[in-house]
Amino acid sequence: MHVEMSSFLTKHKENLKILVNMLSEEYKYVSILGVDTKGKTYGIQRTGVSINDSMWSERGFVVRVHNGINYSEFSFNEISIDSLSEIAEEIKNKLNNDLEGLKATSINQASYSIIDEDAIEKQFLSQVEILPETVSSKEKIERMTKLMNKGLKCSNYLLDFRVRYEEVHISKIFISNNKDLEQSYIWSQGVLVPIVRKDSITKYCFEGVSGLKGVEVFDELEVKYEEAVSKAVKLLDAEKIEPGVYDIICAPNVTGLIAHEAFGHGVEMDMFVKNRAKSVEYLGKPVASQLVTMHDGATAIESVSSYLFDDEGTLGTDTVIIDKGILKTGISDLLSSLKLGTKPTGNGKRESFERKAYSRMTNTFLAGGNDRLEDMIASIEKGYLLEGMMSGMEDPKNWGIQCMLLQGKEILNGKLTGRIVSPVIMTGYVPDVLKSISMVSEEVEIDGCGMCGKGHKEWVKTSDGGAYIKTKGRLG
Repeated sequence: MHVEMSSFLTKHKENLKILVNMLSEEYKYVSILGVDTKGKTYGIQRTGVSINDSMWSERGFVVRVHNGINYSEFSFNEISIDSLSEIAEEIKNKLNNDLEGLKATSINQASYSIIDEDAIEKQFLSQVEILPETVSSKEKIERMTKLMNKGLKCSNYLLDFRVRYEEVHISKIFISNNKDLEQSYIWSQGVLVPIVRKDSITKYCFEGVSGLKGVEVFDELEVKYEEAVSKAVKLLDAEKIEPGVYDIICAPNVTGLIAHEAFGHGVEMDMFVKNRAKSVEYLGKPVASQLVTMHDGATAIESVSSYLFDDEGTLGTDTVIIDKGILKTGISDLLSSLKLGTKPTGNGKRESFERKAYSRMTNTFLAGGNDRLEDMIASIEKGYLLEGMMSGMEDPKNWGIQCMLLQGKEILNGKLTGRIVSPVIMTGYVPDVLKSISMVSEEVEIDGCGMCGKGHKEWVKTSDGGAYIKTKGRLG
């Protein structure tokens, strides 16, 4: 079923075009992004049920103009044909006053050239099997309750079996003198969280599904509850790992975490402008094994961060960041590309219409290879199969990386022993980890249940993943 465009944005589209024309009388570049995002989160556990608005819900507009030196922005959330002149004057007065105030200080202002746009008119309306609005909240909760009860019957160790579901409908329009863009799409996700206890030990894990999908994600979620409980119960007998450097196999969600933290944040090109990324020194040079090819982009693969255009009106792309071990390029927002003299990659994303656009990841993953998982396991004398992405940190300036992982499955003499260690922290120097990759599986899996912050803030929706990879890692 086709996802419909926001009636709110459609209603005001002509008004936005008029406002662009009004502002263009004074400014050489004018654009407006309109956003109407609505969503719900559902949660159920033994102690009760919750239904809330999604954190991504928003409705409003942001105007960008070239002020003669660089770019100024103004956000608002109410508009009508009768208020256009008033809005235009308010924008002019606010931006001009701000500019004059900056000129009166000793602050050195960076200059930016005028954005040169091709004339583009495009629309993207995604399709889902089951539109969220066709299923009532009551029906969704009933389905989640049945799933929780099935999970609770799987083990006597269960304290709780939590089920989470989120649906988000995003509509955006982008209007400038040369561009007329529309997009409307839905992503949804579901997560299972079994919590188990034995004696004084409490453990949990999670299984999730996501995608540019509607309520049909429940069908995928409902076949995972037994696996989720089994994994949590096994963690009750997990041991601590002996710190050291090991041969390791990373499951796709761990591969995705490495890609995200290592050459995701590390190649966000606004960091190039600020001289905060070591990767700029290695463009065109080997940074990984020849087996490694890494992608990012809204069109690189279909997942929760796939779209027609970004929040600056740049069409989404498939950016090959690493090609057979060679660092080729970074990912950029529009203003960073202007400053660096590069082509924008469609990675300008805002937390909301009230926030600045930054270079941000979309769908980030390592491409598949030609190896089989069973051959990878058989090749290891002593090591671990790492599974379960929990969190990660990176240092784009010095290329350090730290990944917090749920568990490691011990491998001895080419076989899984059944022994589990948990939790596992993997640390290292990014090129060392990537250059040590010696095997890459064929299959590629993408996880879109998470989100990404810029430092400690500016949250956006992203996905990451990849193939199984064999490498070396320092574990603790």
